[in-house]
Amino acid sequence: MRYEGKIYRPPSEADAYILQATIGCSWNRCTYCDMYSDKVYRERETDACLEDLRTAAAIAKNRVDKVFVGDGDALGMPTDRWLSILKAADAGFPRLRRVSCYATAINILKKTPDELAALRAAGLSRLYIGPESGDDATLKRIAKGSTFAEHVAAAERARAAGIELSVIVLLGIAGTERAREHASATARLITAMDPAFASALTTTVVPKTPLHTLQTRGRFALPSVVEMLRELRIIVDEARPTDALFRTNHASNYLAIGGRLPRDRAAILATIDSAIAGEVTLRPEWARGL
Repeated sequence: MRYEGKIYRPPSEADAYILQATIGCSWNRCTYCDMYSDKVYRERETDACLEDLRTAAAIAKNRVDKVFVGDGDALGMPTDRWLSILKAADAGFPRLRRVSCYATAINILKKTPDELAALRAAGLSRLYIGPESGDDATLKRIAKGSTFAEHVAAAERARAAGIELSVIVLLGIAGTERAREHASATARLITAMDPAFASALTTTVVPKTPLHTLQTRGRFALPSVVEMLRELRIIVDEARPTDALFRTNHASNYLAIGGRLPRDRAAILATIDSAIAGEVTLRPEWARGL
């Protein structure tokens, strides 16, 4: 397979075939992120993508049941290109049950309801979207590009098309000064976006990012591990999705938990409380990663 630069995918796509249909991230301005800093955003030629799909099918057609389309926000590709890729994926992999990609509120809202419905009908079944926070002040500070209301509108449009949403939030991203506001607003955002899946990652200040510059100048302070666990507790306690699988299984997290909200709320909170009290062994710093 032909890949350019570092490749990222969600934990739940670990066993998916990754098709790099776009290079980099069309937004690429978030202050905490360096995932695509070494790439200039562009879309690969449709023919090259289709050739990759044919090659993958020739090698592993009966082993592939999931396709993840990269890079950072591949939903931004024109709908006709998407439909060509989805048609080829469906034809090449008889066991295919899911096609997914990262998305932003910006490029979800650029698609009309009819376009999203057509993509769903052709096989695009899940979008991973990372608002990171529901606090508008924090969203502005991290240069996310969309507000609380825009993330909710994007979620409503995707869900109306029948596309599953997996929402990703970041513990610690508001720093110490707005930690409580960030946690409560993030819980409200999960409630309003009402995803099928939600996950929390933990902020890592990456060297050479704008967030790192703020930290070195004393304008951003990352909360302690216990403080970030308290953020997690607020999010779990206050979020009210209809029925969401909630996980913190990403390598960045100090505490790995999972369960359904609201069904397993009490059990999840009990585990977080035990971790805050020092009764649960946390992931050591050396074992964390992006």
